[in-house]
Amino acid sequence: MVKKAASLSALGGLVYSTDSGRHCPDCNQPVDACICRQSAVPAGDGIARVRRETKGRGGKTVTTISGVPLAEEPLKELASALKKRCGCGGGLKEGVIEIQGDHVQLLIDELIKRGFKAKKSGG
Repeated sequence: MVKKAASLSALGGLVYSTDSGRHCPDCNQPVDACICRQSAVPAGDGIARVRRETKGRGGKTVTTISGVPLAEEPLKELASALKKRCGCGGGLKEGVIEIQGDHVQLLIDELIKRGFKAKKSGG
């Protein structure tokens, strides 16, 4: 027979439960249903910066787009459309769109056509 503890101090320390899952600290909703973070547009000057990178990627060239003034869901849709336009793979990491290959000028033209301010960044 197991005896139940009468108080938290009887449990012997910190108690942690994942019963309710992760919650947003701002609105106390589950992270998947949080409306305050999904609609939040990242702070910045509103200029999408497009640059070519090879550092830390085993010599492979990747074109990155940062500073796009969109929330998370529209940013995912934009990343998908840009990957289709370039005909290659890529992804979205921490608000930065990564497109495999060197497509700087093509992406700048496409972003301007979609109504964003875009410019080349880096060398």
